[in-house]
Amino acid sequence: MQATWNGVVIANSDNIVTVDGNAYFPPEALDPACFQPSDHRTVCGWKGEAHYYNVVVQGAVNANAAWYYPDPKQAAEQIKGRVAFWKGVKVA
Repeated sequence: MQATWNGVVIANSDNIVTVDGNAYFPPEALDPACFQPSDHRTVCGWKGEAHYYNVVVQGAVNANAAWYYPDPKQAAEQIKGRVAFWKGVKVA
């Protein structure tokens, strides 16, 4: 699978875990030049605290468009450290 934003591939992997309809990519599948850490956090009742990245392509910033769970609850261990996308990032 590939994740693209603004016509640029930002993640590419065959090693995908799908949870709640979202494809979670392993961290090594990400193009590090396209990601900046964000201070944004949210909480999911069964997965735990999500941390976010801003997606950056050719100077354009898509704030908090990628998220991951660095320390998920036990029910979501299979997505620990994996990254999923939203906010216009296309995953196919």
